[in-house]
Amino acid sequence: MNTTKRISSISPSLTLAITAKAKAMKAEGKSVIGFGAGEPDFNTPQHIIDAAKEALDKGCTKYTPSSGLPQLRAKIAEKFKLEQGLDYEPSQIIVSSGAKHSIFNAMFALVEDGDEVIIPAPYWLTYPEVVKVCGGVSVFVEGHKENHFKITPEDLKKAITPKTKMLVFNSPSNPTGAVYTEEEIRALGKVAEEAGIWVLSDEIYSKLIYDGVKHFSMAQVSEKLKERTVVINGVSKTYAMTGWRIGWLAAPKDVAKAIDSFQSHATSNPTSIAQYATLAALAGSEEELEKMRGIFNDRRKFMIERIHSIEHLDCIEPDGAFYIMLIVNKLYGKRDNGRKIGGSLDVADMLLEKGVAVVPGIAFGDDECVRLSYAISKEDIAAGLDRIEQFVKEVF
Repeated sequence: MNTTKRISSISPSLTLAITAKAKAMKAEGKSVIGFGAGEPDFNTPQHIIDAAKEALDKGCTKYTPSSGLPQLRAKIAEKFKLEQGLDYEPSQIIVSSGAKHSIFNAMFALVEDGDEVIIPAPYWLTYPEVVKVCGGVSVFVEGHKENHFKITPEDLKKAITPKTKMLVFNSPSNPTGAVYTEEEIRALGKVAEEAGIWVLSDEIYSKLIYDGVKHFSMAQVSEKLKERTVVINGVSKTYAMTGWRIGWLAAPKDVAKAIDSFQSHATSNPTSIAQYATLAALAGSEEELEKMRGIFNDRRKFMIERIHSIEHLDCIEPDGAFYIMLIVNKLYGKRDNGRKIGGSLDVADMLLEKGVAVVPGIAFGDDECVRLSYAISKEDIAAGLDRIEQFVKEVF
């Protein structure tokens, strides 16, 4: 069967491939500690589960408007105003089947064939794949390790050409955990505003930030830039609701209207029961979120301290999300059982044989690192890093 060029251009997910290998090893009875998790290891808070049960009991299992329940869109708009001072009408909010779905909708609505989309690297591996599907061209701008993997306004200026249509901006970042300051975002936003390009601001980790660091949205820079920005968010990471598949975007009216029309044909509405659960999540107490964030922060600090104690490895302290990029390039050129280590994919494969699953940095545009998630227990983190340290000692 011949598939289209569009679909054939998509690369398989290395994160899913590593996860599949790890699961297969576990099924064989082998001990594997998985640092690849892209989701909280906590259950969804009980009051959210109860809201879903209540929705089922009430028969709330029918179609909703394609863009989401009116009361949910109103609640999201209310949260934008309360938490970030951003004014959106409910009609400017489109609820979709996860933040990833919202990202696709936004790019599909704005990126034409041949348009350039600037993506700071390291980047979430889905961004360039969506750009390809939409006919665009990804332009990668390297984030500097000495600047916590963040790009500068000068970097952005150099990357902009007459073909540039959009900047994809992710803070807090997956995979680096980097959080841009308000000052940094205003400086980047000024460049984007002057160039007249769109910004897709992925803020899915906006509430997973530690030690007093503050989240600031690109849409807060100015009213002019807000009219060229699509903000992405959802409940997956914040409320441990990854499987519920609810995300949303906030966009200028004409863009939101176009996306609503497209979604009505592509998927119809997101799952009705999950929407009612999301209403409960947004309206309820954030006590469970605070507990989760505290546990993540404890793990984060533990992992950073432990990594810094391992000779030949390094990391840059993240301020958000639940990932750390482990810098492993000092291992390159070394050998494990006669096999030469040439890059992050080799490191990931060899560590998997030692019972540790990590995601190679090449999947995120940085082949000097592997990504570790601390969305696993502290005990597993300790045991996994012990195995990594032993591996390092063996190759040196």
